Amino acid sequence: MSLPTPEAHLSAVLEAVECRNQGEPEFLQAVREVLETLAPVLEEHPEYIEAGILERLVEPERQILFRVPWVDDRGKVQVNRGYRIQFNAALGPYKGGLRFHPSVNLSVVKFLGFEQVFKNALTSQRIGGGKGGSDFDPAGKSDAEVMRFSQAFMTELVHYIGEHTDVPAGDIGVGAREIGYLFGQYRRLTHRYESGVLTGKGKGWGGAEVRTEATGYGAVFFAEEMLARAADGVAGRRAIVSGSGNVATYVIEKVQQLGGRAITASDSSGYIVDEAGIDVDLLKQVKETERARISEYAERRPGAHFVAGGSVWDVRGELAFPCATQNELGVDAARELIKNGVRAVAEGANMPTTPEAIEVLQGAGVLFAPGKAANAGGVATSALEMSQNAARSRWDFDKSESRLHEIMRDVHELCYSASERYGKPGDYVLGANSAGFVTVAQAMLEQGVI
Repeated sequence: MSLPTPEAHLSAVLEAVECRNQGEPEFLQAVREVLETLAPVLEEHPEYIEAGILERLVEPERQILFRVPWVDDRGKVQVNRGYRIQFNAALGPYKGGLRFHPSVNLSVVKFLGFEQVFKNALTSQRIGGGKGGSDFDPAGKSDAEVMRFSQAFMTELVHYIGEHTDVPAGDIGVGAREIGYLFGQYRRLTHRYESGVLTGKGKGWGGAEVRTEATGYGAVFFAEEMLARAADGVAGRRAIVSGSGNVATYVIEKVQQLGGRAITASDSSGYIVDEAGIDVDLLKQVKETERARISEYAERRPGAHFVAGGSVWDVRGELAFPCATQNELGVDAARELIKNGVRAVAEGANMPTTPEAIEVLQGAGVLFAPGKAANAGGVATSALEMSQNAARSRWDFDKSESRLHEIMRDVHELCYSASERYGKPGDYVLGANSAGFVTVAQAMLEQGVI
């Protein structure tokens, strides 16, 4: 029996995914974005078509949905939904963060898990892809409420995780506080001290240096590699950054350490512009310590101003780092960035740029780094934390940052080499998708139909 053409095969797989996952727009967008780039890979590897690699890859190995009941400070019972999507373990134990945010639903968790498969493959750290979370919102909750929720969440999650099975980490709404409560409950329920079962832990009990900074630093390291190939760099460039959470904060910090000037940050209320360069210590004080609105920064920083609502992408700059949430950078914003002289866009968040905006940016010759490559530094450092836990060792900050930089340099090289191999040098979307896919597909092929 003759095989279908790569184009026909990809079309059939996408049609089946759309039929089976109706009402899941984020997941469908993520799958479509990957499948649209893989024709040249399947042309080279028809054995992947014959083995049904794509049909298996787009279907999670396991989808776990559970109830999370907990009691708030008023004594009222609350009920949230919990999720864990174990997407693909061909390369190693499932690895991916937990997100606590009202926007979390099955589509969002599946899209994040699917992206994680390719991202983790690019790190060469022998980890599979997974993701999880809950529609619980930590904002405005007391520490006691966050603790009770986290304990209730882990009471169910404990059945599905382990250092050789599935290793969750943090994501939006899940930082060191939440990881601590989750680990404490895991220890209570299992009577075991398994440091490697969660990453993003406190440094005093198994956490890795640079884990907090890793996603943001990694995005800038990738951007620097991308710019260097075009005989350019971060130094001397104005950077526009969206978001004001962990990723955005450390993108800003690393841009400025490398001689650039990051001048914006944002939250759901609007954005700030600080032409002198964002004061990272003040930003951390406002957003991490006080958990206040971004407008507080402008009130305390001479020369900075706050813009309510609006788009941070209207601000002129040569570098752009979308670090807030999915689909935040659309076509109009892309055109505005191009008009304002943007040279490179590196995604700090997961899928923050719409497909149409990516097309506009690439069509204008803007260097574009997709999140599955540019923000891989976080999970790469999580894998390094797992290695240190297994060896009962701890690296210092300089060694950890040096290793992160090395990994991001390797991720860039993988992506660029793949873009050359498949006929579009410098197309990092094609490069990241194809390099990640081939790595996972080959492992799946060699392990048989499971």
